[in-house]
Amino acid sequence: MANDIKSRAAPRGNLVADVVDTLRSRIESDEFSPGDRLPSEAKLTEEFSVSRTVIREAIAALRADGLVQPRQGAGVFVLEPAPIAPRPFQIVDTARISSIVEMLELRIAVEMEAAALAAARRSPAQEEQIYEAEAEVRQLAEEGKPTTAADLRFHLAVADATNNPRFREFLEVMGLAVIPRATLPREGAERSSDSYISMISEEHRAIADAIAAADANAARDAMRRHLQGSQARYRRLLRGG
Repeated sequence: MANDIKSRAAPRGNLVADVVDTLRSRIESDEFSPGDRLPSEAKLTEEFSVSRTVIREAIAALRADGLVQPRQGAGVFVLEPAPIAPRPFQIVDTARISSIVEMLELRIAVEMEAAALAAARRSPAQEEQIYEAEAEVRQLAEEGKPTTAADLRFHLAVADATNNPRFREFLEVMGLAVIPRATLPREGAERSSDSYISMISEEHRAIADAIAAADANAARDAMRRHLQGSQARYRRLLRGG
């Protein structure tokens, strides 16, 4: 009786949402697996203590989401989940030089301005984080440990120093594409090269020093040199040079 009162008192839109949420949860938990038939309209009406109209609207919503498919005269069946579309920037074909170069070109456009803004807006604490990340790359390299995570932290620290959260969001969405060598099988060999790490360290230090000096133009130029240098290095690396 209480359910009947609730059904009459609650707005229909809320009732539809409740049915959709419950059925979606059952589908996602595999209580209803792909190929299973949902209970009949009459049974769902009884179970949820709602009208047939509410059930039909809920089924329509699930169908629009690609979760179920009504079949004439047979019922409503659960569909195989649609493949999840890859997040933007996640498809980087490391076998193609052009793929990595494309990502670096995009980074140049964004991170040059990030470095300039960081020079103008960074706080003392943010400046310290940039230097700490730069030092961490060198320390890990000296210990023979992977440097890609620390390299990413350096660029995230610069992004944070812009005091515009969208710069960090951009780099996080790019994921490993921010540091392409993380996806390359030769990262170990590259990591062990003293000359390579020395070069990266000098470039990072130039960026950090320009930001600390509040020199936006110098910071922009240092970031450009760093990322354009990366383009040249990845061309050589992927060509076996």
